[in-house]
Amino acid sequence: MELKVEGLNLKIRKSWDEKIAEEQERLDRHHPGLIQNMRVTVETTQHQKAGGYEVRLIAGVPNDTVVVKRKGEAVSPLLVDAFDTFGLQLKELQRKRQRSSQKQDVGVTAAGCAGVIKKLSPFESYGFIFDDGGRDIYFHENALKNLGMDEIKEGDSVLFGETSGDKGPQASWVKVL
Repeated sequence: MELKVEGLNLKIRKSWDEKIAEEQERLDRHHPGLIQNMRVTVETTQHQKAGGYEVRLIAGVPNDTVVVKRKGEAVSPLLVDAFDTFGLQLKELQRKRQRSSQKQDVGVTAAGCAGVIKKLSPFESYGFIFDDGGRDIYFHENALKNLGMDEIKEGDSVLFGETSGDKGPQASWVKVL
């Protein structure tokens, strides 16, 4: 991540610089590769009484820009608060992107595919569906809609939504016909 720290109407103190570096490392650990560039600006504010500061974080992330502003009397707590808020915004951004990508995966097969339960492993909470194309589709008990593993049996006809899993096709949802 490219980082630029600037002070407006003041000189950046070493303690502030160290705090910014510490917070940047924490963001890199929790959100590796997400932040493309960041600018941290610390400014004395003219409209507040002496000692007033404003901290701004502006960061470029893929297809978006995130901005956080904080005003107060001391810079270090403002930096911590701004970076914490920024981290929460990144989590929310990632959650929205995961949700939209899951909707796209399910959207391709929203109507569902037809198949038959081929094999069940109820103690391990998974099974396989033999689809109309002759493929075996993995499913986990969590994909079952409104029923449990003990309520289905091999040979049952099902509808399912297909997604790509780590080891091949898998069902994101399964309904018994």
